Amino acid sequence: MAEQRTLPPAYSSAAGRARPTRAERARGLWHRPRSLNLIADVMLVCAVAALAWAAVTWVLSRPIFPLRELVLASPPAQTTQAQLEYVARTAIHGNFFTARLEDVRAAFEKLPWVRSAEVRRLWPDGLELTLEEHEAVAYWRDSESGDVRLINAQGEVFMASSDAAMPELSGPRGTATTVLKRFDEYARLLEPLQAKLVRLDLSPRGAWALRLDNGLTVVLGREEERAPLEARLKQFIAAWPRLHGEMGLEVARADLRYPDGFALTPVDKRK
Repeated sequence: MAEQRTLPPAYSSAAGRARPTRAERARGLWHRPRSLNLIADVMLVCAVAALAWAAVTWVLSRPIFPLRELVLASPPAQTTQAQLEYVARTAIHGNFFTARLEDVRAAFEKLPWVRSAEVRRLWPDGLELTLEEHEAVAYWRDSESGDVRLINAQGEVFMASSDAAMPELSGPRGTATTVLKRFDEYARLLEPLQAKLVRLDLSPRGAWALRLDNGLTVVLGREEERAPLEARLKQFIAAWPRLHGEMGLEVARADLRYPDGFALTPVDKRK
């Protein structure tokens, strides 16, 4: 009779094979050389990158790249050297590489006459500063608060001191651009009168009034569809040669708030 041999239970079949435990599965990583080498390489790269970053940060923070000069691209007309030096001392920190140019730019733009500033690095130890200054064209008075400031050619109101002889404009807050535009338009229209426009006021109710350098005040009033301001002013300018030249009237005030004419107040010669 043939001898019968039986296999041990662990090898009897694939279906009956014992499942590895969690500890056995975790221990299996240490028997995978490729995985271990990959992990070691990644850790090495991260360590080298961290050391390199630390080294670069340390080198850049050392006083081996100091900023020694501030170069002006063009000399300013209104901003003083003392103001520039003060901002340079208080706003520029760090060295050639670590100085924050945006902070430096913002600090220079806080100066009264500076409209905008641009700062760039100038190798090996400097910064180049380019300034755009305000070009003041008139004094501006806020008709609500009474504050007096300056207005530039772009219609922007800014605060600075000036003793220059300039026209005076006034109006409610936020109307500076509109008033400046009207000033330029009316100044051109008034040229035939051989007098300069020196003041233009816009009231909170929208009424306009002009003053010329010969003392004449022109009251335009508010804009009306049936009697536009420009049409009223042109009508008065066309009649002025006859009124002033032929009739010899000396007018102190002209009220143009009428659709078909105007009222004149003569100069009081008793004063």
